[in-house]
Amino acid sequence: MPGKTLKFLFLKFELSFNTGAAFGLGANGGGIFLGLFAITASAFAFYYAPKVTNKYWAIVLALVLSGALGNLTDRAFNSPGFLRGSVTDWIVLPNWPNFNLADTAIVCGAILAFLLSLKNIAPIERAKDA
Repeated sequence: MPGKTLKFLFLKFELSFNTGAAFGLGANGGGIFLGLFAITASAFAFYYAPKVTNKYWAIVLALVLSGALGNLTDRAFNSPGFLRGSVTDWIVLPNWPNFNLADTAIVCGAILAFLLSLKNIAPIERAKDA
């Protein structure tokens, strides 16, 4: 449901509500599943955060956690109800679905995790034998 619009060159701010996943994927429902997935991802990040010794992997966890909690907050407090609510999207680029900062954080975290994995950088350094 589009709302007010503010436009700057190629960037547009337009209020919309997304009942699906990031970037409007799966907009035909699944809100409770997505809410439970966000809770699971957050619990995973909280559990592993103290164990991570690499600063770049710590950034990955921070990005994923902040994005998951941001979207989970929307799902918890927007209608139609707890964990079934829509996510508030407001950033629009040409030829790209609407999104928000939480979606951006999750995607940036996933890209960074992919790059770190490609470079074979472990999140937890193993203890070296003396």
